[in-house]
Amino acid sequence: MSKRYACALYLGFLTLPALAQTVAQTGAQPEPAPAVESAAEAASDAVPATVVVEGRRPGPGVWKVSKDEHVMWVFGLYSPLPQKMEWDSARVERLVAKSQEVLARPGARMEVGFFRGLTLLPTAIGIDKNPDGATLRDVLPADVYARWQVLKGKYIGEDDSIERRRPLFVADTLLSAGMSKSGLTQNTGVEEQIEKTARHNKVKVTPTTFSIEVDDPRGMMKAFKKSQVEDVACFTKTLERLEGDIDAMRVRANAWANGNIAEISSLGYAERDKACNDAIFNSQFARHSPAFQHLPERIRANWMKAAEKSLADNTSTFAILPMKDIVGPASYLADLQAKGYTVESPK
Repeated sequence: MSKRYACALYLGFLTLPALAQTVAQTGAQPEPAPAVESAAEAASDAVPATVVVEGRRPGPGVWKVSKDEHVMWVFGLYSPLPQKMEWDSARVERLVAKSQEVLARPGARMEVGFFRGLTLLPTAIGIDKNPDGATLRDVLPADVYARWQVLKGKYIGEDDSIERRRPLFVADTLLSAGMSKSGLTQNTGVEEQIEKTARHNKVKVTPTTFSIEVDDPRGMMKAFKKSQVEDVACFTKTLERLEGDIDAMRVRANAWANGNIAEISSLGYAERDKACNDAIFNSQFARHSPAFQHLPERIRANWMKAAEKSLADNTSTFAILPMKDIVGPASYLADLQAKGYTVESPK
């Protein structure tokens, strides 16, 4: 627990996967709402056409990566999913049980020792707050702030403390609240169920997270707290999602739950995470921190190295990847295919 609080900055980055799967990058900014009343009217009058599925669902099939007699089964994670869906994991459990290794999803982490973490606790306090005591009204354009007030009332309610938080963090809170009230959840439990199956069958679970080496974590946290982060675009994209794309979220969630590969493959994954990732990686803080230079590319290279090693060492491997890293234009599996591996999609 102490390590998690000491790595409060890292926990901030943990919000990005949730946003990355739901915050789409579109072309131009929407026209400003002429008045709060019209935005409220639009939010309350919108009736979703798609009902999220319920009950026991198969989820997607698995992709097969192979070379010679070695195979890696790749399962795609997606979030959000229907709250009342129960995933039928039987076929995945069979593949996990007969594998020699499970590769966990890629990501990044910062390691801070237990006692060192305790000393960092005071530094971590307030890391999600705007610099200089600014509020959302101060840092957001007037039209964006008006739209935020409507959605805040609809999904969060009265909470004055949230007004002093950075837009990046508020966006994640708002998105989670909005999805929850729309029958969707980001806490799917699918990944945990796969790893539980692996432990039950004594199958090795290998992390594929990239370790970020930080010489001065205390200084880094202080620098982040003082820096401005250009996260208004991320915040605006989140508002757009909750104003007009809840139904599309349901469509995507249903496609995953029903294992509809054709529909899954046609979804627009390419730019969904751009606005919120850019808020971090293009910030003044990140540009002056070597630890965060080219981080997405380093995360990808780290996973590729683990995947090739596992394919070489094992007869059967089971790997977990976010769906956008499987079927999107930046597919990890396309990299393996370019290296001479055979990649087969589920039927």
